[in-house]
Amino acid sequence: MASRCISFHLHPHPHPHLSLYSALPQNPKLSRHAPTSLFSAVKTATIKTSHYHIYQSFPKRCATLTPMASSGQSSVGAKFDGFEPDQTFTNDDLKPTTPSQRNFHWWEMASLWIGLVVGIPSYYMAGSLVDLGMAWWQGIATVVVANMILLVPLVLTGHPGTKYGISFPVLARSCFGIRGAHVPTLLRALVGCGWYGIESWIGGEAIFLLLPNSIKQSSFSQLLPWLGTSPLEFACFIAFWSVQLAVVWKGMEGIRDLEKYSAPILIILTSILLIWAYVKANGLGHMLSLSSRLSSPEFWSLFFPSLTANISFWATIALNIPDFTRFAKTQRDQIIGQAGLPIFMGAFTFVGLAVTSSTTVIFGQVISNPIQLLGRIGGFTTTILAILGISLATITTNIAANVVAPANALVNLSPSLFTFRRGALLTALLGIAFQPWRLLKSSESFVYTWLV
Repeated sequence: MASRCISFHLHPHPHPHLSLYSALPQNPKLSRHAPTSLFSAVKTATIKTSHYHIYQSFPKRCATLTPMASSGQSSVGAKFDGFEPDQTFTNDDLKPTTPSQRNFHWWEMASLWIGLVVGIPSYYMAGSLVDLGMAWWQGIATVVVANMILLVPLVLTGHPGTKYGISFPVLARSCFGIRGAHVPTLLRALVGCGWYGIESWIGGEAIFLLLPNSIKQSSFSQLLPWLGTSPLEFACFIAFWSVQLAVVWKGMEGIRDLEKYSAPILIILTSILLIWAYVKANGLGHMLSLSSRLSSPEFWSLFFPSLTANISFWATIALNIPDFTRFAKTQRDQIIGQAGLPIFMGAFTFVGLAVTSSTTVIFGQVISNPIQLLGRIGGFTTTILAILGISLATITTNIAANVVAPANALVNLSPSLFTFRRGALLTALLGIAFQPWRLLKSSESFVYTWLV
């Protein structure tokens, strides 16, 4: 049986007298011609010189150096004829992506960001700055500038993902080492698991709030002290949790399809909401008439903390963006796709600000929560569209932001035990273990138990 070896095909040395062969002891019985295999697959080999005696053992699985001239190949560099990676360090989910797996065009990358941006937290973004005293255009400008700054680390960190086809845990190994990479990846995973549970609870709560009053007032809506919530709310949470898990179970291909086909739907639903507000409020004059309540020194003292807060909004994604760019076809695709982030954030925060401002005219009070707003609008069609829109917005944000990174971190922790599916399943289970309904019970519990 032929031995299984690693073969490094090398070019013939341009200076034979300096080559590896001249370093061997001169023996007239040795031929000056390079053999096809310099090191044969033998168990032992003994090299004697006039100055020393070396005993070297070679296993059957050996390294065979073959001059490229003998193989007729002209490519530069070493070629591995056969290699069995250590299964304790890698598996199929950690290996570099193959050309057939690189199916993210610029539109898929842009769709990823549309799915991430269109969500309830982004809806509040500019509105919170206006509440602090900024003019509407100052709030939107702050959001856009922050995301333009964030675009730099996004593109730079995404570059090696596309170039080498590697995920964030593999990239982290180059900085922290194989074992040390577990520190940043698991810290990122812990945050992702917690936010996955919180976002899933928000999605389930949206479904609960949009249910008919007859169902919400049933006995199933009564609080269970040992559970910390009602059976109906918990059932809505588990239903939403299960839908997300079904998408993740299809792997990155399923996530790509979700983001790709959800993006146009989310754009249409967002446009419908903006048009409704424009018609009902007889234009956006109320919002456009709002001026800044801050003096110049007060504005700049608010601007920089607000800028920092907006940069941190997607900072975790900037860390593990190679998990997505490794599937991009070219660097051009990943750069163009991500370049739309400031535009998407600016446009969606404008919608959130415009609609929130119009509620003052339509309902006589400010309604900043989109779920409460859709509930006030009422109607069967509105309810169906609201459930579809909020569910899609939450799922596309939650899966991309809070599942992929923890799943890959768990795969990196134990490649022989975890696959992407198993990592995603454990992430989802840990999301339940965080008991997000208790974290969101009050502002104090959310801030001091979770954020702090």
